[in-house]
Amino acid sequence: MPPTSSPTPEPDPGARPVAVPADEAAQVRARWERLGLPGLVDVHTHFMPQRVLDKVWAFFDRVDELAGRAWPIAYRLPEPERVARLTDFGLLGFTALAYPHRPDMAAWLNEHTLDLASRTAGCVPSATFYPEPAAPSYVADALHAGARVFKSHVQVGDYDPRDPLLDEVWGLVAEAQVPVVLHAGSGPHPGTFTGPGPVAEVLARHPRLVLVVAHMGLPEYGDFLDLAAAYEGVHLDTTMAFTPYVESMHPFPAAERARLRDLGDRIVWGSDFPNIPYPYLDGLDAVIGLDLGDDWLRAVLHDNGARLLRLS
Repeated sequence: MPPTSSPTPEPDPGARPVAVPADEAAQVRARWERLGLPGLVDVHTHFMPQRVLDKVWAFFDRVDELAGRAWPIAYRLPEPERVARLTDFGLLGFTALAYPHRPDMAAWLNEHTLDLASRTAGCVPSATFYPEPAAPSYVADALHAGARVFKSHVQVGDYDPRDPLLDEVWGLVAEAQVPVVLHAGSGPHPGTFTGPGPVAEVLARHPRLVLVVAHMGLPEYGDFLDLAAAYEGVHLDTTMAFTPYVESMHPFPAAERARLRDLGDRIVWGSDFPNIPYPYLDGLDAVIGLDLGDDWLRAVLHDNGARLLRLS
């Protein structure tokens, strides 16, 4: 079982700091206030039990050894301070995405994320799953408890989304019309079961699924845009896409830019907070810099996410 409280995490002394502007909250607010929005909705933020998050941060601290590129954590803060930062940014809704990497882990992750939502304004009740016999039962329990978004991480979990153990799970969330934020793209590093092919097969069996393809499906951007065009429940989140950090590795194809406008009701704002190697503002400005118009921005930064997460 996860601990009910955790000590303040100590920053890795070897981690390179991210220069976050002192007035970042004011700058973030200025961006959405200019659009006449009441605030932002971020479908891709992470809150995990601290001992799990410490392991995630330790992995990112070693990314430069594994991939030759540093990934400093911009918001390596205690949980209350992370929540306060999002509140200061003016987020009306954000998720507490967590994900298991082995069996017998998802149910207690759900206890943590659902508890956080129960006591935190703006936090949308979030849950996860893993291909295991108990999955349909604890997914049904999470839905009964009010979960309004799930997380599936095919790369980290190293599982096949077509696994028969998940078939009932996909059916449950499709029937409930609860979105699943799905990391299935092959970036930043491919996994055994990443890529659009397995996702397409799941959608063929469960065409009413509401999926949010994380990171715009990078680097298979076009293939996942095709799935969004074919299935009205498929969305893509902007998480880390379009930023200089990602563009230098997996640039978004210029030829696909028009499709972002055409599918404007299926693109949603996501940040990957707190595990980003640059300020939150940079991700926001990367989306604004696409120059697809204020109506498109209002839909992406607020309206689409508010609809998906059923914000009042």
